[in-house]
Amino acid sequence: MTTFPIYDRSGSQVGEYEIDPAALAPRVNKQLLHDAVVMYLANKRQGSQKTKSRREVSGSTKKMYRQKGTGHARAGSRRSGVRRGGGHIHSRQPRDYSYRLPQKALRAATRMALASKIRDEELVVIDELSFDQPKTREMVTLLAALGLSTSSTLVTTAEHDPNVYKSARNIQRVTVSPVSDLNALNVLTPRRMLITKAALDAIKLRAAAVATAT
Repeated sequence: MTTFPIYDRSGSQVGEYEIDPAALAPRVNKQLLHDAVVMYLANKRQGSQKTKSRREVSGSTKKMYRQKGTGHARAGSRRSGVRRGGGHIHSRQPRDYSYRLPQKALRAATRMALASKIRDEELVVIDELSFDQPKTREMVTLLAALGLSTSSTLVTTAEHDPNVYKSARNIQRVTVSPVSDLNALNVLTPRRMLITKAALDAIKLRAAAVATAT
């Protein structure tokens, strides 16, 4: 069981939160985490690379010079890949790099990533996080009060909050995600995780539902 202090917006401790990382994931499978992260990164690849092959390069199809008697190696086309201005021998073509792992495996990887954050004590728990309107300055002040101004941070809320998102989107190395959008990549990428008490409750409920189903 791991205990985290609960802070308010000014950085003062107002309580404690107990959570057992084993309730989310009894063990952390590093290979599964690696496979999930590689999949998410592959799905982000644009895949629009393109180089011209020999048949796509403009140029004459006339034989450059006669076959024999010149003292040079025989050559038939100016568009050959061994010549300057010719096509690429193994030209790159647009392709789709995306693929999917089983949904059950991806959900398990997300729980493992969260459990590893808890075990490494990289969570900062806040009692409540909301804004009447987008205020980047207030978010910067809040992160500084919680000691998160110098590290990459994932801000996690129970539900999607447009004002929280808009308040943090222009802050360098800060990302925002509701619990429903968490995955192994966006959990493991930042060094720290600022999470609301309600979001932690939602994570525990999801983990308990999975444990009951299995």
